[in-house]
Amino acid sequence: MPPIVEINALRKAYASGFEALKGVDLSIEEGEILALLGPNGAGKTTLISTVCGITTATSGAVSVGGHDTVRDFRAARSMIGLVPQEINLEPFEKVQNTVKFSRGLFGQTPDPALIEKILRQLSLWDKRDAQIRELSGGMKRRVLIAKALSHEPRVLFLDEPTAGVDVELRRDMWEIVAELKRDGVTIILTTHYIEEAEAIADRIGVIASGEILLVEDKDKLMARMGKKELEVQLSAPITAIPDSLASDALRLNEDGTALIYTYDTRSERTGITKLLAEVAAAGLTLRDVVTRQSSLEDIFVGLVHEGDAP
Repeated sequence: MPPIVEINALRKAYASGFEALKGVDLSIEEGEILALLGPNGAGKTTLISTVCGITTATSGAVSVGGHDTVRDFRAARSMIGLVPQEINLEPFEKVQNTVKFSRGLFGQTPDPALIEKILRQLSLWDKRDAQIRELSGGMKRRVLIAKALSHEPRVLFLDEPTAGVDVELRRDMWEIVAELKRDGVTIILTTHYIEEAEAIADRIGVIASGEILLVEDKDKLMARMGKKELEVQLSAPITAIPDSLASDALRLNEDGTALIYTYDTRSERTGITKLLAEVAAAGLTLRDVVTRQSSLEDIFVGLVHEGDAP
């Protein structure tokens, strides 16, 4: 089955000479959740805006469901739902009327049952007759999602959907995204919250300075690039690592109570057995040993810094 979204050599340059996108290639499979991570100014919003037809590309091509977004704009755009970063809603309009209007903009016939289903799914049904101005910021974001879903898109773009909402509501949003995926919706998510991508994404894309640095299955990425740390907690603090233990892979924590050893789980030998023997030979007494896996945040920061290197 071909990708539902295909982006080829997409470039966006401005008259000033600034390149927001530098030949982006990206394929998105139907039914997946792709999290697009990148620092401010990386090109995430520009990429989404170009795919959705809000921004015109300088060169390159985009297709959605086999429809070219320039030559067959209406067919392509009808398959897309977009939840933008900015909350831009008519403050005095009622919730359900706002959602119904969005459905009508796409030329869809009225479907009260569908609108009710969407509002219930997003915990908005009790607020259906409330004016937008009466809602909290989190509820307004839910309205944005309801509007984006009103015309039954197959692809949903979420541009920083949980920005500015509390932790509890953020987790509610993750559950909503998971439910949408179960309904067969393909979701492309941009986020600054690393834990968000780690919790819900199938694949991770990293973008920096208008270029895609990496797109990979989340679990494979963690396994391939993740490092593990062994924390050797000491019974008594030390001021420096003994010369007999000196290694680039070993460091002392700030208060001198633990040795931190970094190793690669893919290596044939981790060196842990040798390390523990050398720690004992150096006259140090162990209190406890703890291991931890490097997080997606560690991997992301490393990739971005690597991409910025000259």
